[in-house]
Amino acid sequence: MLTNPIAVEARNGYKIWIKYADGKEGEIDLAHLAGDGVFKAWEDRSLFESVWITPYRSIMWGTESDEVEMCADALYLELTGKTIDEVKRSEDKQVSHA
Repeated sequence: MLTNPIAVEARNGYKIWIKYADGKEGEIDLAHLAGDGVFKAWEDRSLFESVWITPYRSIMWGTESDEVEMCADALYLELTGKTIDEVKRSEDKQVSHA
């Protein structure tokens, strides 16, 4: 498990802005997902704008009966452009210097 998401909001198009507890923040363009499979639900703009963070760290749109969910860790990697190995090495260095 990587750092926790602490804020998220819908932006123009299919972009979200997300902020993590370690201070990393920025926009992620999810347009490449829109219209396919479960992401077809985003065609309802009000659903896309309903984005929120669950108590379990997931990024969620909608409600339990009509939901789209994404992994906060996957979005963190997308935002930072790092691999999981790069993030883990960085965390290991920080722990060893503490």
